[in-house]
Amino acid sequence: MSPFRRSCLGRRESASALPALRLQFPRDKACFWVMRARMFRFSVFVVALISCAFPLRAITVPAPTLSTRVIISVRDQKLMLIENGSIAATYQVSTSKYGLGDGWGSLATPLGLLQVAQKIGDRAPFGAVFHNRRWTGEILQPNTPGRDPVMTRIIWLRGLQVSNAHAFNRCIYIHGTNEEKTIGRPASFGCIRMRSSDVTLLYNQLPLGAPVEIVQDRLPKASKMADPEVYGFDAPASASGLRKDSSQMKVAPGPRT
Repeated sequence: MSPFRRSCLGRRESASALPALRLQFPRDKACFWVMRARMFRFSVFVVALISCAFPLRAITVPAPTLSTRVIISVRDQKLMLIENGSIAATYQVSTSKYGLGDGWGSLATPLGLLQVAQKIGDRAPFGAVFHNRRWTGEILQPNTPGRDPVMTRIIWLRGLQVSNAHAFNRCIYIHGTNEEKTIGRPASFGCIRMRSSDVTLLYNQLPLGAPVEIVQDRLPKASKMADPEVYGFDAPASASGLRKDSSQMKVAPGPRT
């Protein structure tokens, strides 16, 4: 038998070279994976370097100012809009029927100092129905039986204190409601409900970053409107951006109906 073997290209190869080829294949495969690992590490290094040189620009909310702000009284079930130290408007609202707090799944209204983080519904018509903060295309008249959606405008709040740190992720809004007949008493599932006509006016007057304070007591008198300590701005913010609570806030012990 000939010690040579004809290849597919017509050349003759030694039969003894076949075992060597079989041994060479695992070595080539190992080198291939080593090179891929080195390329991957290099790619990760390049991406990290680019990220450090050109950081992604985060969406920020303007710092709170005292020129325009809101106070919501749970006891009065009213919202007061203050502009430049004067009362600009007062609206009836509806806070949670499950009491006060910020626990996950509590369906309660958080107390303390918050701010306007997002505004949704600029061009939505009166009575527009929202689902997941998007207009569904449906329009409802107030007090339509069997319906209780978020309507007309959404003012999304972000907590600035430890006692309301979950407010944004819990989707605590000031928003319009179909259940306008319940305005003036606790009836919501954590949000601040308003009549569609009222929330439209408030939406146009309230800028992003405006402070919103939710208190248990009655609305303050006009003589205290210009006092920044009323709104907790004398307390420094912590490293996490949350302000420390200046007083102990009482939380309702259980569900309220």
